[in-house]
Amino acid sequence: MGLPRIAPMLATPGSLPPADVKNRWAFEVKQDGQRAMVYLPGDGSTVLRSRSGAEITAVYPELTTLGSVLGRPAVLDGEIVALDSEGRSDFERLQSRMGLTSAVKAARMALLVPAHLVLFDAVYLDGRGLTGLPYTERRTLLEGLGLDGKHWSTPAAVVGHGEQALEMTRTAGLEGLVAKRLASVYEPGVRSRSWIKIRHVRTVDVIVGGWVPGRGRLTGLPGALLVGEAHAGGLRYVGSVGTGWSDTERTTLAELLRVAAIDECPFDNAPGVAGARWVLPRLVGEVRYTSRTRAGLLRQPSWHRLRPDLAPDDIT
Repeated sequence: MGLPRIAPMLATPGSLPPADVKNRWAFEVKQDGQRAMVYLPGDGSTVLRSRSGAEITAVYPELTTLGSVLGRPAVLDGEIVALDSEGRSDFERLQSRMGLTSAVKAARMALLVPAHLVLFDAVYLDGRGLTGLPYTERRTLLEGLGLDGKHWSTPAAVVGHGEQALEMTRTAGLEGLVAKRLASVYEPGVRSRSWIKIRHVRTVDVIVGGWVPGRGRLTGLPGALLVGEAHAGGLRYVGSVGTGWSDTERTTLAELLRVAAIDECPFDNAPGVAGARWVLPRLVGEVRYTSRTRAGLLRQPSWHRLRPDLAPDDIT
């Protein structure tokens, strides 16, 4: 059976819904991993696609038996994570799995850093499109599939207790919550206000446009990254990020920057940064920050992670 290609619905950054409407919302733990649409034709096979639509099935061989477990045609939405010793999603661990092209290496890494698929929506089932149904009905159908096992699960959603749920995630060291309006339909490819992601720190996806070499022990490595946000006319500079890397991440970035080197500044207006070197604006990263200046620059930015699962077009 041919399955429809469905782009994932995206959440908008924000805060908890007002208390007087909290019972109209469900709250799910925000996972720190790689978004995946899961295609199960009903013949025992499984196809995984990233947020951009690229097939990533071979990267996660331990997840491919899901199709034989369900045995029904379906398209499900979820997040692929790697769990730490306390059962929390850890993006840094998952990065060792992402982008692998060798089936042998993927199988070996599946033993060392097993992936886990967190399922949170059903958008197609048994020949029927579900995107027009309200969240509550889709969620009931998803939970009815009974998909809980070693490599996948369907965590519970909490209705009407957002403040308590948010505090629980803070105490547990989790990233935050996603609030979902109970009556909302599934909007493929749309960043919707019906889904609100609430993080314990402010973060933003940025595009790397340049870098400044480090000094001393950091000679030859990036001392700071020059980052921007895409808009219709180009790339707007939003700041210089000089903290937050591990030595391994800094070395990885150095190689990526070397390969992407160009002579001209990719930003709309060249930032006045001495010794800046420019790169093709294709690397996407996530940055933590405290606030923004009136000009839109990030205050106290700190590098959080490289996002190899995203392309610049994914965050415009």
